[in-house]
Amino acid sequence: MNEMNEMTAPSAATTATGARKSLIWLLLPLGLLLLAIAWIASTDPLRNFNNGAPPVEALTYERTVLDDTGIHVLLRAGGSEPMSIAQVQVDDAYWNFTQNPPGPIARGSTAWIDLAYPWVLGEAHVVNIITNTGTAFAHEIAVAVPTPVPTQSMLWQQTLIGIIVGVLPVAIGLMCYPALRGVGRTGMNFLLALTIGLLAFLLVDMTFEALELSAESAAMFQGNSMVILAALASFLILMAIGRWRGTPVGLSLSFFIALGIGLHNFGEGLAIGAAFAAGSAGLGTFLVLGFAVHNVTEGIGIAAPILKARPPLWSFAALALLAGAPAVLGLWLGSLAYAPQWSALALAVGAGAIAQVIVEVGAYLRRSNPGTRSPFFSPAVLVGFLAGLGFMYLTAAIIKI
Repeated sequence: MNEMNEMTAPSAATTATGARKSLIWLLLPLGLLLLAIAWIASTDPLRNFNNGAPPVEALTYERTVLDDTGIHVLLRAGGSEPMSIAQVQVDDAYWNFTQNPPGPIARGSTAWIDLAYPWVLGEAHVVNIITNTGTAFAHEIAVAVPTPVPTQSMLWQQTLIGIIVGVLPVAIGLMCYPALRGVGRTGMNFLLALTIGLLAFLLVDMTFEALELSAESAAMFQGNSMVILAALASFLILMAIGRWRGTPVGLSLSFFIALGIGLHNFGEGLAIGAAFAAGSAGLGTFLVLGFAVHNVTEGIGIAAPILKARPPLWSFAALALLAGAPAVLGLWLGSLAYAPQWSALALAVGAGAIAQVIVEVGAYLRRSNPGTRSPFFSPAVLVGFLAGLGFMYLTAAIIKI
């Protein structure tokens, strides 16, 4: 017994010594990095390369608010040094302005510029911000209309529109559940492939939409990288959650499909809300009708994994709300104002969720055809996939202006 203790003691001591050495080798490079940062900050070794050129400046317009007091714009600075606003032009005329908060705008910070300018309803106006270095940053207001103010009546109207756009079409699609339950294997393959086709279109649509919005955001947000990384992180996290207790099937798979579609409908709500906020009321009505037709197939796709089961009645209501209700929230945010970078981030997360659902539905399709070597290339699957793509593409043509 003593011999065993003597053999164990050196092993524990060796382990402790190894841990200390590992800690030292970890702290040493970190310490050197901190010393280098402190030296650069204190001595400024690059000052000898300064040839008198002005600092790099970048300014992004994140929000524009028009009301009876004038024009108000929210700016985000992205320059190498704090930026000072010297003058503001509106339609080529210099105009008095107030800044909140006052003073130089640090990198990454925001400030409101308030202009008591008598804008004209329906006209175009151009705001031009000029910094103290003489750099100008222009912003066009294509159609001047009052920015919506949140009221209880407006929110109720937008909620109704969101229900028509998101919840109602999905519910109509889910109502096809009883009629679809009798389909055989071929019909089931067609419906699952139809689901993959419509999801594939949504994935492409959301990705490009997120990239377009990210291009409007400040450079410091690294828009394209943010979109790709957020989508990848969303995909991996949802894959891990979905496989936590095995591969999702049946009702759990339907909920994952509804989640991905719900995130997409959030983006559609943003588009409709932005159309109303920009004064395109007729265009907004046009978009409402187009989106309603565009989303009917989504309910059929959500119902496909549960055709062989008998889920409780409450689950259909939950699926319809999960897939459609985010359109209401998107419509609220889109009409009241939203920052492009956060909208791009939300759409990127939705794209990752859609990609995860495509993988899971594809795996479910393969498991539903045991003994079949290549179920993805069977006639029913190919026709279903192309039908899903084609329907979404054609109905999207209605809403793309």
